[in-house]
Amino acid sequence: MSRLSVFGIEGIGEIRAGDDLAGIIATAAAEGDDTALADGDVVVVTQKIVSKAEDRLVPVDPDDPVGHKPLVERESVRILRRRGDLIISETSHGFVCANAGVDLSNVERGYAALLPVDSDRSARRIRDGLRARAGVEVGVVVSDTFGRPWRRGVTDVAIGSAGLAAVVDLRGTADALGREMQVTEVAIVDEIASAAELVMGKARNVPVAVVRGLDPSWFRTGSVHDEIVRHPSEDLFR
Repeated sequence: MSRLSVFGIEGIGEIRAGDDLAGIIATAAAEGDDTALADGDVVVVTQKIVSKAEDRLVPVDPDDPVGHKPLVERESVRILRRRGDLIISETSHGFVCANAGVDLSNVERGYAALLPVDSDRSARRIRDGLRARAGVEVGVVVSDTFGRPWRRGVTDVAIGSAGLAAVVDLRGTADALGREMQVTEVAIVDEIASAAELVMGKARNVPVAVVRGLDPSWFRTGSVHDEIVRHPSEDLFR
């Protein structure tokens, strides 16, 4: 693997509850210039359109700036920190994030988007749909924007995946100088999500991207929940 290509899929349009995301993605990719899906691609889909398709939008008072806070409480299994209107909490998925992933951006005024109930299952459903509609074997990553402790700024990470290793374990292999690596485990799906975000952006209305040229050995059954989420017993900060 010496070269990767990352490109957005245009023409997705507004997603509504019940929409066939896989069919919409396959059609839009086939209609673009040089964007038709191929075996070995990874399709990165933003959480927002997955939540819309899965009817995870709920009404909130558009005139109340903190009207979505009861949703945050409801979507949290544990509150870790509060500061003003900001809540850092743990979701039922095991994610530790701001406001339990409840988001008001890129949704109609008066609504908030909740995270998918099972993001890995969402990724599997899209992957199966792309196989049926486009005849391709691809990996799928569902991405969302997270902040990070001790670092400013946000980045996209994977909250669901299918057909792709979530973590590549390099322990026991040699580094560039021949030393055996003892602790290195690479969160491949997070790196893919971040790369895809560079072509999707936050305001470009490009909610799907493709990453092409990844190592074929990374394609296998994968799960963000099983591989990425750290068990609280291993967490030094909770």
